[in-house]
Amino acid sequence: MSKDRPPSVNSFLKWAGGKRWLVPELQRHLPTSFNRYIEPFLGGGAVFFALRPTSATLSDLNRDLIELYQVVRDHPQQLRELLLDHEQKHTKDYYYSTRSDVPTAKLERAARTLYLNRTCFNGLYRVNKKGEFNVPIGTKTTVVFPEEDFNAYSAALASADLIVADFEEVIDDAEDGDLVYVDPPYTVAHNMNGFLKYNDHIFSWSDQERLRSAISRAAERGAMVIASNANHDSIKDLYSGLGNHHEVTRHSVIAGPVAKRTPTSEVLMTFNLGS
Repeated sequence: MSKDRPPSVNSFLKWAGGKRWLVPELQRHLPTSFNRYIEPFLGGGAVFFALRPTSATLSDLNRDLIELYQVVRDHPQQLRELLLDHEQKHTKDYYYSTRSDVPTAKLERAARTLYLNRTCFNGLYRVNKKGEFNVPIGTKTTVVFPEEDFNAYSAALASADLIVADFEEVIDDAEDGDLVYVDPPYTVAHNMNGFLKYNDHIFSWSDQERLRSAISRAAERGAMVIASNANHDSIKDLYSGLGNHHEVTRHSVIAGPVAKRTPTSEVLMTFNLGS
């Protein structure tokens, strides 16, 4: 696959830890060509939509998320119509009623997921111990933006395999010449007793260790890997002697008040991609 890719498309999802801000830095490290693009922590998919690869495997453990991507790919206009209906009906009572009622049909479930994403507080995805979405209503009322093109989202996803899977399984499928982008939950040793929530699962420090081993194996097979992670001593130690490390700075967008959105740094690690 060459760099003569179709024009970039913005992600349709606001997602915690989204990487749209990182795309310009990633572009500096991209290979001139690669076979298949693989992303095992899909989230908002900002990097995928920016690259527009012609062949991709996209995965996440969040079934609601993957189902939404499948519907965007396969039924973009039906989804848009349902979203417009949600927008017309949107009120505080309607939001909470929709949040508590999960449809049985896939198309309606996907529309519910995106409606809640666009009208909940800060675009967060959070579930309780029963797996129920429990984010309160936010201030946004627009569900379908005038300029957005669901057919463009669909076209970008047309050649993508969308699967619910553990990251290790997906990375272990990477072969010589594939490009893997890895953006895990930023667990570091000793923070929150060593774990963070990965959707409705726990992403533990042992998962970070398992991820490191999977990346190492993929690199040994000839896959090219770009990995984002926390710029923390425990992560640096974990990847000591592996890949090339680059520090990148961003402004946090999850903190509530704008004044508290202070600059933070992350580490970008590349494998089989030169310096």
